Amino acid sequence: MRKSSTTGVACAPPAPQAAAGAQVAFVGTGPGDPGLLTLRAAELLTRADVVLLDRSDSAEIVRRHCRDDARIVSPPALAIPEVLPAPTPESLQYERVLDAIRSLDGGGLVVRLMSGDPGVFTCLLQECSALTAEGVPFEVVPGVTSLSAIPLYAGIPLTSPESPRLHLLDTSLRHDLGDSARDDVTVVMMGTPGRLVEQLSSLLEAGRDPGTTVALTDHGTTAMQHTSTTSLGDAAHVLDHLDDDAQLLAIVGRTVPLRTSMSWFENKPLFGWRVLVPRTKEQAGGITARLEHYGAIPTVVPTISIEPPRTPQQMDKAITGLVAGRYEWVGFTSVNAVRAVREKFDEYGLDVRSFAGLRVAAVGGATSAALREWGLCPDLVPSGEQSAAGLLEEWPPYDALLDPINRVFLPRADIATETLVAGLQDMGWEVEDVTAYRTVRAAPPAADVREAIKAGDFDAVVFTSSSTVRNLVGIAGKPHRGTVVACIGQATARTAEEHGLRVDVIAREASGESLVDGLAEFGHAQACAAYEAGEPVILPSKRRRRRRSS
Repeated sequence: MRKSSTTGVACAPPAPQAAAGAQVAFVGTGPGDPGLLTLRAAELLTRADVVLLDRSDSAEIVRRHCRDDARIVSPPALAIPEVLPAPTPESLQYERVLDAIRSLDGGGLVVRLMSGDPGVFTCLLQECSALTAEGVPFEVVPGVTSLSAIPLYAGIPLTSPESPRLHLLDTSLRHDLGDSARDDVTVVMMGTPGRLVEQLSSLLEAGRDPGTTVALTDHGTTAMQHTSTTSLGDAAHVLDHLDDDAQLLAIVGRTVPLRTSMSWFENKPLFGWRVLVPRTKEQAGGITARLEHYGAIPTVVPTISIEPPRTPQQMDKAITGLVAGRYEWVGFTSVNAVRAVREKFDEYGLDVRSFAGLRVAAVGGATSAALREWGLCPDLVPSGEQSAAGLLEEWPPYDALLDPINRVFLPRADIATETLVAGLQDMGWEVEDVTAYRTVRAAPPAADVREAIKAGDFDAVVFTSSSTVRNLVGIAGKPHRGTVVACIGQATARTAEEHGLRVDVIAREASGESLVDGLAEFGHAQACAAYEAGEPVILPSKRRRRRRSS
């Protein structure tokens, strides 16, 4: 008989088999940054049939990982005491789990998201005990706890050789703070300003030095994070001026001053910048991801809508010709052109094997990436300027001895591409310039977005083409003169200047990556200038407000 490796401990009975019905997974979402989600958590979210949100700001996690057909349940609202007895948060959460289980008649997976780590200052024990009593199988996926992640994002280590002890306090409970009053202890607590005032005051009463440094961080690990430092004696005064329902993390101890040499997150070159991205959501992914990498908060405002051509017969004829071997080359000048041809292939039941024997050209990196995603490796991508002109410089001329066919298929937008067509014809090619899609000006954004654009609430705007300049001004108005303007190239910059905009940044290369990098360099230079002048770093939108108030 096999003996247990532990003694004197009674284990819970085995859980029912998963096939018997619904399963529940308690998943820690981390402190706020979607990038801190664990691999196991991401895997479960992709399989989830029902997802119970723990907080309203989990939308990005859902967007990245959940299936389109998953049912998303918003956080519960507390009952109004005058109408009904207010249930405890534990009973509210457990009722949500039960309702989700009942909704899965044939079984399935319920993911209950929990902020931070499920095992730290949560009602996990009560919910797991209730599920055990019901015979419902469950698992718990640890998450990065806010109590350790937020200090590091604020540039503060939790321990040091001079402060080797760490106390994590639950502000909803009363504590004996005698040991926490020692000078070599770092104290970390999270809660509303009112609760933090109570605990910090108790720490003072327990004998902690009033001059001990305290860091207060809100919106931790997100681009809205803000950290301020004060002393334990003055902390109550600072907290009294904050919103009552704000959630903050307080760090008390010798490690807080180390922030001057360890701060990394809030020192990103575009940290906290609100950046307007006038582009379709489908095309903005690379730019928004890079902006977030530099600490910015991107807002995508579509300025164009992609629609099929008014007369699709020309495109149908070209696809038929492609399959029949009518062309020597296919030249793609945009991601939308790749998407338009791919949709036609899907419509006809074709795949990339139809490109066998054809040579494929792509105007730049983004278009090349779209082709590779489809399974096509382009034969020609400009090594220099990523534009129609750059493509022409490297496109080989027609050679009757080497090229069996002299035709080029050029799927494009309804906007003409005379430069490329004329250049190819000069090299001896016969070009079939086919409208594959139409670009239509998008509907105006919401009124609050239009007002923010004109009022200067955005710190910067990134323009990826001349059409994005014209269309943004047309549907939303001209960005405020204090907004930093970044353009992908000289042509786009000229269009912006023609519309009365001051251009601050021009990308070194015609790519979204280079455009964002240029903006980050601009932000870094501004921060360095402020540091050398001994002044605080102020966002462009805040500088405008400061001038107006003065």
